[in-house]
Amino acid sequence: MLPKTLRRFPQRTITAIDTGKILGIRAGKGPHRFIGIWVVVVENRVFVRSWSSKPGGWYMTLLKDPRCTIKVGNRNIAARAVRTRSSRLKDAVSHAYREKYNTPGSLKYVQGFKLPKRKNTTSELVPA
Repeated sequence: MLPKTLRRFPQRTITAIDTGKILGIRAGKGPHRFIGIWVVVVENRVFVRSWSSKPGGWYMTLLKDPRCTIKVGNRNIAARAVRTRSSRLKDAVSHAYREKYNTPGSLKYVQGFKLPKRKNTTSELVPA
């Protein structure tokens, strides 16, 4: 078995995440509900980025407790978030957001995701 830092989701899960526009996520172990967030796949890895850093929001919850559950189709999958530090990967994630969320209504958010305060929230989701 690979170390947790090298573990990846099965290819069918990656494909389902990549083809879907919204990923359901429930952050931490508290009484959080599933919420829908934008997700991209880069280099066969799953990345998310937060629009806001509100206390009690999914991103701030994951900073305190990286465990989460993601909803892919009808399945709930245990995962954990790993903060992305690589500038190269953050840039690739920005590009992936621009490619995937390319409608006129999405443009404002795609541009906003490139701002440093949001770009620095980039996290990889890996199996728990």
